[in-house]
Amino acid sequence: MLIAIPLLLIPVALYNVVVLFSLGGGSGAAGADAILREPMFSIPMASGAAWDVGSGDLILFIGLICLFFELLKSTSSQKVAIVNHALSMILFVVVLVEFLLLRGFATSTFFLITTMVLLDVLAGFIVTIIAARRDLDLTPGAH
Repeated sequence: MLIAIPLLLIPVALYNVVVLFSLGGGSGAAGADAILREPMFSIPMASGAAWDVGSGDLILFIGLICLFFELLKSTSSQKVAIVNHALSMILFVVVLVEFLLLRGFATSTFFLITTMVLLDVLAGFIVTIIAARRDLDLTPGAH
């Protein structure tokens, strides 16, 4: 039954942990954005430049990986896929409310996470509808 839990819950939870524990004073979206962009480490590039990687970048990277696996899961026709779609929809409602109403969540990083969750919801429903249409052929003379 663990397969029904949306993997995009991982980047959402990571963002919540980073922002909510870092914003004890409630400094809002500007403070959250600064925390997410603060470099955690730097990778030297062949060009001589340094690539600074912040916690927001890592959360988005993890989110993209989770989205890939969620899209693979959405092609499943198992009954657990319906539960996954429902939980993904609930997760989308939660992240949308956080984005619109909570301080620290009105950042580009969280907007992209919200978009990933929306794409997961849409892909899940679209794949399910297409699979159902293919399984239930209503064309005349298809007996």
